Amino acid sequence: MWQPGPSREDFFRRDLRVPFLPRPLRIAAFVVLAILLLPYVITPLYRFVNPVSTVMLWRWVTGARVERTFIPIARMSPALPLTVIISEDGRFCGHPGVDLKELQEAIADAEDFDDLRGGSTITQQVAKNLFLWPGRSIVRKVLEFPLALWIDLVLPKRRVLEIYLNIAEWGPNGQFGAEAGSRRAFGKSARDVTPQEAAMLAATLPNPIKRNARQPGPGLQRLAALYVRRAASAPTANSCIR
Repeated sequence: MWQPGPSREDFFRRDLRVPFLPRPLRIAAFVVLAILLLPYVITPLYRFVNPVSTVMLWRWVTGARVERTFIPIARMSPALPLTVIISEDGRFCGHPGVDLKELQEAIADAEDFDDLRGGSTITQQVAKNLFLWPGRSIVRKVLEFPLALWIDLVLPKRRVLEIYLNIAEWGPNGQFGAEAGSRRAFGKSARDVTPQEAAMLAATLPNPIKRNARQPGPGLQRLAALYVRRAASAPTANSCIR
């Protein structure tokens, strides 16, 4: 007996149907997607909530020492935010979270990715410290770029810098943030550091494990002196946080 064939609508509906993934793969894909989107959801909350870094969380989980007192940027010595901008990200007030000019220069100077130095803004470091992991890898950089753009979009520059100054690792034994770093190095609050002491703290940021602001060597002293001169010659570099 003759049976009618599928209609034209049935044919196209069947042809365009996408087979479902197995349930375990669907669950895994959902978990990965949720993890990737979570930073974008919670970043706006950091306008009001004081965050901790992934390194701090890991140290807490493993029982390692963590010392951090979050202080508003208004209670820090004005020399400290300015000097950190000068030393870490001179175009902080002008870029949208990623400094494309600096990145292009860093790529041009590098023979390959493993040799890449610089090109990381304060906002990118905030993204890394809050949501990613230490160390260099192409995967981390790919995740870091859009996060930095999002952070710059939803948080004021002043708040971005305030978060950075309070989550950066500033000592060899679990000292996080400017307050803990200043008290370790100089026995005083970050509110009271001089321009020279602020420059010394800024000079230790790339590697606070090896660079000791409490007992600075000649190289660290020269670098701090350079930052003092640069900060004095560029007093408007922090105009976006005033």
